Amino acid sequence: MLLRNSRIVLLLLTALFLRPGVGAQSTTQQNPPPPGSGSPSSGSSSLPSQPAQPSPGAQQQSTPPPQGQQARGGQQAGPGQEQAPETGGFVFRSEVQEVVLHATVIDDKQHMITNLDKNAFTVFEDGKPQTITSFRHEDIPVALGIVIDNSGSMREKRDRVNKATLNLVRASNPQDQVFIVNFNDEYYLDQDYTSEVRKLQEALEKVEARGGTALYDALVASADHLKRSAKLQKKVLLVVTDGEDNASRESLETAVRRLQAENGPTVYSIGILGGEKERRARRALQTIAERTGGIAFLPKTADEVDAISRTVAHDIRNQYTIGYKPTTPKNTGGYRTIHVDARAHGYGKLTVRTRSGYYAGQEQAAGGGN
Repeated sequence: MLLRNSRIVLLLLTALFLRPGVGAQSTTQQNPPPPGSGSPSSGSSSLPSQPAQPSPGAQQQSTPPPQGQQARGGQQAGPGQEQAPETGGFVFRSEVQEVVLHATVIDDKQHMITNLDKNAFTVFEDGKPQTITSFRHEDIPVALGIVIDNSGSMREKRDRVNKATLNLVRASNPQDQVFIVNFNDEYYLDQDYTSEVRKLQEALEKVEARGGTALYDALVASADHLKRSAKLQKKVLLVVTDGEDNASRESLETAVRRLQAENGPTVYSIGILGGEKERRARRALQTIAERTGGIAFLPKTADEVDAISRTVAHDIRNQYTIGYKPTTPKNTGGYRTIHVDARAHGYGKLTVRTRSGYYAGQEQAAGGGN
């Protein structure tokens, strides 16, 4: 609708736009700075998916960042944390107060048991039985971070590791969203979430085999990336390394605590170890995997990694998803131990592998959602 004195207004507007420099100045102010113009923050452990921060509400892109984009930039939170990709039919919305466990059940002969119902399980938090509020046993897609050692000692192993990693992706749910982090004494996000094998292969081939091993830093940053931007509820990290951490700012204890955030990722570790420091590296990988509900594999050579990768894919696709609302309010904080029992007619002793506990409220405090 025009103003009453439209002729006067039009004359004033014409005079305004005829003033030299006004239009150019306005255009310059509206243009954003070019991507990558700002230096990344060394204090952040998040993994940026793009060289520059997206505008609020923008959807996350799966376009790979430029080679060598360092994983220390600003933090990015994807909208709809629990929303599956548009191409998928799986949407998992957990209640705000629900703790979600992903559990694998094996018998006394190490055979995986996949036909149990909800009544077979009992969940204990800090020794107190909890009421199961959600239960499912389906092959749901996962947000998967593959974290690969890129240090100098891995040079001769990377080709076999890369092939095994791609075979894991091929054996996984086709709707999985996968990202690649290569690390030495620094860590780099070389491919953000995608299900395209070609893009993942290109990221895996960015081998610079040099420097030390900042394993703990890379895992913490990858877990933060999952927490802030994963659109799928189920989260997994697979780490492959051949040595002891010798370059991280994070300690093993701090890294484990960060990985044990509420509804944090399950970590599978593959350690192709050797040398005098094998014992400490073995202990670190086993601790990380056991505390988060995963498995630590310790093959003698890189030739075994391919078979292990298929085992990991099979394990991920055959887990039970169990949710419960803790009897102790989350806002009290602190560490909560978790134990899950499984009993069923026709089976002997059953063992449930899931995370050993979590830090209540840590996920929300760090900026993630359930």
